[in-house]
This record gives sequence, structure tokens and C-alpha cells, in this order.
Amino acid sequence: MWDGSTVAMIAKSLLETLYMTVLSTSLAYVLGLPLGVLLVISEKNGILPLPKLNKLLNLVVNVVRSVPFLILLIAVIPFTRFVIGTTIGSTATVVPLVIGAAPFIARLVESSIKEVDKGVIEAAISMGCSPFQIICKVMIPEAVPSLIVGAAIATTTILGYSAMAGIVGGGGLGDTAIRYGYYRYQKDIMVVTVALLVVVVQVVQEAGMKIARRQDKRK
Repeated sequence: MWDGSTVAMIAKSLLETLYMTVLSTSLAYVLGLPLGVLLVISEKNGILPLPKLNKLLNLVVNVVRSVPFLILLIAVIPFTRFVIGTTIGSTATVVPLVIGAAPFIARLVESSIKEVDKGVIEAAISMGCSPFQIICKVMIPEAVPSLIVGAAIATTTILGYSAMAGIVGGGGLGDTAIRYGYYRYQKDIMVVTVALLVVVVQVVQEAGMKIARRQDKRK
């Protein structure tokens, strides 16, 4: 059973999973990072208070986050088909992954930035810095260690989401586990795919923590 074609299939599935995870995480941060920053600065006591916008953004983030990813995956099929032209394969899976992960990342970013010492921000304000300067030169740089930890958490979460996409032919290790490990009762393939997912999660998490410790200026 474990011939060259089986090994090649699992290797291809692993590469597809890594492709989906890296691309989805990158695109989700393009949306989630500015959204998280906006959630912080638009608060009532933020550096650019916009209460109505803040309430709207919180509502959108909470609504999307409350939808289970498997349901979201199916619900956005028409949009995925419109954007990609198909709903099957690893590239098509990136669309729901980004939609599902962006609000989660926004909350991680919001939490990281709120950890920044308010005294540093107040000092920047007293020096006459603009909101944009405060964000780019104070908030984000000071929050880098926490942001890196959040990025590692987001990446492993998206990796888990990508495995769920296998239920609708999304490709990757999840698809292989479902098609061969579940439907064809090949338990050895199921075990291997699960083990590979665990290894990838551990590597990403450990790498993220090490980088965060190196970037932490408080030590």
C-alpha cells in the first residue's frame, strides 16, 4: 500500500496545505492588521475616536467570527466561484480561509496593540505626533513580540481550517485524510496525515515563540 504513488500523494497534499496556509495567512493579515488597528484607535478613548465606526466594525467582526468555518466554507461557495472560477482545489480554499481568518486576526492584533504601554502613546501625543505616526512608529513597533505570537496562533488556526476544507474537496492533507483515511478506511493514511499536521503546528508555534522572544525589548 505504501508505494511511491502513495508517498507522492501525501507529499503533494502537504505542499498544498502549506501553500493554502501561507497564502491565506498573508492575505488575511492584509485585511486583519489594519482592521485590528482601526478597532483600537476608533474606540471612545482611542487616538482617533469614531464610536459609530467602532461599533460597526465590532459588529462585523463578531458576526463573521461567530459563524463556524465549515458553514462559512459552504456559504461563500458562490463568491469563491465568482472570484476563482471554481470551488475545488487548494486555490479555491484560500477565499473562505481569508474571509474566516481576517476577523480572528483583527482581534489578535487589537489585543496585541492594547498591551502597549499607554504612557508611551501619551508621550508620543504630547510630542505632537499625528495618529498615523503613532500607529506606525509607536503602537505597531512596541507590539511586535505580541503580534508575532499572534501570527503563530493565526497560522496554526488557519492550518486547522484548511484541513476542514477537505470535506468539500479543498485539497491538502485534510482532503487526503477524508478521501482515503475516512471513506476508504485506510487508517494508516489517516494517522500519517494527522501526524504531519501536528508536526507542522508544532514547528510553526515554536518558531513563532522563538522569534517573539528575540524581538522582545523588555528583556
